[in-house]
Parts: sequence; C-alpha cells; structure tokens
Amino acid sequence: MKKFTMSVIVTAFFVMMTASTFAQEQVTATESVLTPKYGIKVGLNFANLYVDNVQNEYMKLGGFIGFFAKLPIAKGLSFQPEILYTNKGSKLTYGNFVQGSGEYRFNLNYIEVPFLFVINLTSNFSVSAGGYVAYLASANVTDMRADGTVNGVTNLNENDFNRSDYGLVGGASIDIQRFTIGARYNYGLQNIGKTGSIAGDLTQNSKNSVASLFIGFAF
Repeated sequence: MKKFTMSVIVTAFFVMMTASTFAQEQVTATESVLTPKYGIKVGLNFANLYVDNVQNEYMKLGGFIGFFAKLPIAKGLSFQPEILYTNKGSKLTYGNFVQGSGEYRFNLNYIEVPFLFVINLTSNFSVSAGGYVAYLASANVTDMRADGTVNGVTNLNENDFNRSDYGLVGGASIDIQRFTIGARYNYGLQNIGKTGSIAGDLTQNSKNSVASLFIGFAF
C-alpha cells in the first residue's frame, strides 16, 4: 500500500509537470500587483491506516470539500490557509485469536485546517509544504462481510478515537487562470485510537495517511 501511495504521488507529479508546459501557454498576462485569492476546492482521498497485527490493510477512497485563501507574502511566495471537511480511514482485515476475525471499514470524518507555504517555481506551477490540525467530527466502523467476530468494533464512534489530529502536508499544483489542479500528501503525527480503548487496541499506534488529488476555483 505504501508503494501504491507513492506511485500515485509520483504519477500525479509527472502529469502536472507535463501539463505545466501547456498551462503556461494559457497565461494571458502577468499580475502586476500581489493579489490575495479566495476559493473553493474539492478532492479525492486515497486514505490508509498502517496497523500492526492485521491480516490485510486496504486503501479507502474518500473525499474532501472546503475553502482556501492564497495570501501573497512576496513575489513567488504565498501563505495558504484552508478549512476542509475530509473523510479518512482504511479497510482492515483481522484474523487472530486475540482480536477475532472480520473485515471492517473505518470511516473518520474531520474538520481540517491545513496551513501551507506556497512557492511558485514558474508562473503557474507551485510546490507547497506545511502542517495541519484537525478535529474528528464523526466516526463509524462498518462490518464489510456481516460475519465479523471482533466484539464491539461496529459500535465504535467518535468518542472512542482521539478527537484531535495533526500532521505534515506537502504537495504541488498548477494554476490555469482561476482553476487549480494538484496533488498532496498528508502524514498524521497523532495516534487515531485512544490508549486503553477498543479503538486503541484495534488500531494500535496507527496514524492517518492520505494522498489526495484536487481541483480548486478562485473567485
């Protein structure tokens, strides 16, 4: 799964580099003044939790939607805060004597605030890096086969997980007029399960790991 996540990022990077050459032809004028931009963005998440002692772990598709602001600091450098509603998690297969067996989908929904510094390498190709903080708004676990034997797992909710999350963010994007397309990777630094709870036992020291593709529109 880690190799798949990296391949998504690498593929998206080369697609954007190729598109960047064409995208530059779409620029009709260069801004003479540094102008803040505000907009909306939507994206597709390729999420996973890397958990020890499980039979299998699978990527879970999710999505996000929210708002962003791109605030210029100097020519070629901007600060970009965002507020997003985003879906993370994973699909895990258990199969041992202690935890039991079954396949479950963990759905974790966060209100997330990324804060990024954006560097323009060309007029419309940029890279970004920063961090994020997030609040767990809701959570549920679905028994995918309806024959699981892990007691209590499907009764887990947001109170069984750590409400706060935080981590690192990095990505790249292309701006074409008012549109932005890009890819990013979020690496969580907070354990998602509370220590000593069923959620903590089932997810152990796992953290959110999400690769994303997105499109944005600036007003």
